Amino acid sequence: MPALRVVFVFLMLHFSLLSGCLSDDDETVIKIAFSVRDDYTDFDENPQKLADYLTETIGVKVEIYPITSGALALEALRFGSADMAFLDGGSGWMGWKQYGLEVMAADKNSDGRTFYNAQAWVLNDSAAAQAMFDDDPNTDPFSELAGLNSCHTGWLKSAGMLIPMGYLIANNYTEVVGDPNDIESIRNTIFHYFSEDAIIPDSGTPYYNYGGALRCLSEGAGEVAFVKDSSVETYCGSSNVEENEDWCLDMARYVALPAFGQAPSHPLMYNPSTVDESIRNAVVSALVDLENSEDGQSILVEILNTPGIVETTTEEHLGSYSSLIEHVPGISEYLTAQYTS
Repeated sequence: MPALRVVFVFLMLHFSLLSGCLSDDDETVIKIAFSVRDDYTDFDENPQKLADYLTETIGVKVEIYPITSGALALEALRFGSADMAFLDGGSGWMGWKQYGLEVMAADKNSDGRTFYNAQAWVLNDSAAAQAMFDDDPNTDPFSELAGLNSCHTGWLKSAGMLIPMGYLIANNYTEVVGDPNDIESIRNTIFHYFSEDAIIPDSGTPYYNYGGALRCLSEGAGEVAFVKDSSVETYCGSSNVEENEDWCLDMARYVALPAFGQAPSHPLMYNPSTVDESIRNAVVSALVDLENSEDGQSILVEILNTPGIVETTTEEHLGSYSSLIEHVPGISEYLTAQYTS
């Protein structure tokens, strides 16, 4: 999924008795918090362009409120100083479960979806692949993964670790090894179910991220790669072989096991106790409509780093993800520490 270069927050509607953000004529002001640069040489990249667009479209004054980190977005929602914020999947899930926040919209990935499927990939001569295609209901490809050298995309990555391990724990393929409230227990659980030689790479090493995990499988360093559904096509699927990675095998060698679940794109969260429904609907409508004009498309690409925004709900966007990562040991404690420190 594409990474947002900016995190923006729609702060709560301030009224004269609650805030100093209103002018003397009681004009409502919505503040959009961005991680901004000191200087913008191109106005098309300046978040003020988004503020101006929303002001004109929804008829409410919108201002930019500079922030320094994504953690401040969640904190603003948590303590009631903000109404809405684009968050990553993990912080969005925590905001939903711990603070009662809800999803109103989400950004699109480069392929137009608001999610990607987390999947295990194996080679076609493996026992897991054979169990996948033998039409025998008594064989289970996930059971065949036990004891294999696993290739993960990195520490606590969604598709490469959190979602598949949450699935395996939730469906009783393995037990948590260690303290269920300590995120480090996921490492011992991986070594227990797969192998002590499981590859959990650091950033910058050859087997890091999606391409690295698939390379790990392709070169034989591991026997199962946890990546996303499009990874094989992305790195090895070009009809021009020169455009593929030099470690790629023939496409027929790669077999995807059933998807574990969906990893969400960045959700636009809001606090239902502070957001007026008419403002919520107006904001969603304005953001969705960005695709329908040249200026809107410029805002999407240059400022929000996404091809579009879609309206969605909490359960639709975070439900599959939530049902899996909540089984990861220590995940709530870990995310709480990350976003409240």
